[in-house]
Amino acid sequence: MNKRVAIVTGGIGGLGTEICKHLARSGRQVVAADLPARTERVAAFREETAEFGDAIVFEPLNVADFQACADLVRHVGETWGPASILVNAAGITRDTSLRKMAPEQWTDVIKVNLEGVFNMCRQVVDGMTAQGFGRIVNISSVNGQTGQFGQTNYSAAKAGMHGFTMALAREVAKKGVTVNSVSPGYCNTAMVQAVPEDIRNQIIANIPVGRLGEPREIARTVDFLAADDAGFITGANIPVNGGYFMDF
Repeated sequence: MNKRVAIVTGGIGGLGTEICKHLARSGRQVVAADLPARTERVAAFREETAEFGDAIVFEPLNVADFQACADLVRHVGETWGPASILVNAAGITRDTSLRKMAPEQWTDVIKVNLEGVFNMCRQVVDGMTAQGFGRIVNISSVNGQTGQFGQTNYSAAKAGMHGFTMALAREVAKKGVTVNSVSPGYCNTAMVQAVPEDIRNQIIANIPVGRLGEPREIARTVDFLAADDAGFITGANIPVNGGYFMDF
């Protein structure tokens, strides 16, 4: 059987890189899709994933561009085969309180973090249902569950992702396609390390396990949901947050 093809948006970020590695170790052909302008990061990503050879490749993509997403999915299909796994990990922040938020700070976050999920899912869902197999994993955030000061845009986008996930899961459940979300807590990524140290220490003090999460811990959960034998899990949100937020 040919390798299942996985597309990971935001694939060269700290979290995205680990997701790519875990999927490749599970025998997937992985396409890391991300903005090409980050040339230094692209080079570093290729070095970090060199051990996997051609099992992990980079392709340029702006997830906020619907046509670009269509072009990528077509290119992937022609080059490696139809996408069977999609991980929507692309995301940005434009943090400020609502009273100070400019319209573009709202729209930029919504276009990447939420519309990007629509743009990519819209391109792969027909192919997955035709195959009778598909795994879609949307990377949300604990702040989509709890809200966060200065993140009305980000929290709205991530909360919207949950509703999108559940609705699409119902639409494709009988076609062998699962759709789930993962909500990481605060992890040891560049985005979190950019938070001022005093605030970061306050965050850690409120995490019951007493530390930041590691990208590999999120990637393990994604890999689990993307497995062939994970077909009875759909419409779920899996929190991976060290106990920072608990719900049932």
